[in-house]
Amino acid sequence: MKQKLIQKAQELRQHGFTTGEIADELNVSMDTARWLTLQKPTETKTEAPVDFAINWKSIGGNSTRLNYVSGALSDMALSHGDANVVCGVAVSGIPFATMMADFIEDVTGEDTSLAIFHPHKHRKDNDETDDEGTISTNFGTVEGKKVVIVDDVITSGKTAKEAIHTINDLGGEVICVTVLIDKAGLSEIENVPVESLIKVSRL
Repeated sequence: MKQKLIQKAQELRQHGFTTGEIADELNVSMDTARWLTLQKPTETKTEAPVDFAINWKSIGGNSTRLNYVSGALSDMALSHGDANVVCGVAVSGIPFATMMADFIEDVTGEDTSLAIFHPHKHRKDNDETDDEGTISTNFGTVEGKKVVIVDDVITSGKTAKEAIHTINDLGGEVICVTVLIDKAGLSEIENVPVESLIKVSRL
């Protein structure tokens, strides 16, 4: 398994993926993605960071399953109140967010927009500063709106925290963060509740 991850990470790097994009694609932490890209495919000389690689292709590769999971995430989000905007974290949160906006609109009877958050770690010139990500101007706005953030996996909570700050700075109010899998075991980030279908615990 480790050798396959190393090979996949290095293939992604050769295709121009940033470390952040590799981390998202393989659902591992930035530290793990960095480590994977520095290894030789046939030998590993240093210890890998403690992490869990998550493969949810059985959901993401099937529109019916993706729809059911989005419905479950919507149900959890609605327990925190009605939202005007569902904000998907690029790239893997976008399919969930798109379907969730439709679900929430059906339940509330109110217009529910789709917003897209691009995290700092996806930038080609990512330099480890505390710069925030950005909300795409091609989709819904978050200003004056109640927002649900959705992503596939929380590894450390850094991306969700960045999204919360960005939305707050733009005048939105984040009512909850929803994810398919929480690898950090978080119940809240920046006083915003976190809802996940699956929590992974290290023993």
